Amino acid sequence: MVVSQVENPNVVIVLDHTLLKFEEVTSGLVRGGWLIANSWRSPRELGLGDNFNIATADATGVCSNLGLVVAGLTLVNTAMLGAFIRATGVVTMASVEKAIRERFSNGGVDINLAAITQTYEITKLATMG
Repeated sequence: MVVSQVENPNVVIVLDHTLLKFEEVTSGLVRGGWLIANSWRSPRELGLGDNFNIATADATGVCSNLGLVVAGLTLVNTAMLGAFIRATGVVTMASVEKAIRERFSNGGVDINLAAITQTYEITKLATMG
């Protein structure tokens, strides 16, 4: 399963938790990197070892509750930015909010910001060690 040309990422974000059963999802993740998964389970419940940090958040639940559903599919990609922010600190909530306001029309801004914020708040972290 080749999904990216990146062989040794520092961060892997999994939008569909059923993909976690495939070893290839984490095989190249650098030691001490972050696996960020859309899952209702806690990081430890995933049973993926301790070579990397793990963050989990039930973005599907958040987005379902907010009504971020199109053609029967729950859209979690934007919401998972909240988990990414919480886990890595690479970007700030303020910078993401600015980008969302620039990218989405008025109707999409509030719901997407709510999804990001709520996902941030429920993200569970487990660090190596």
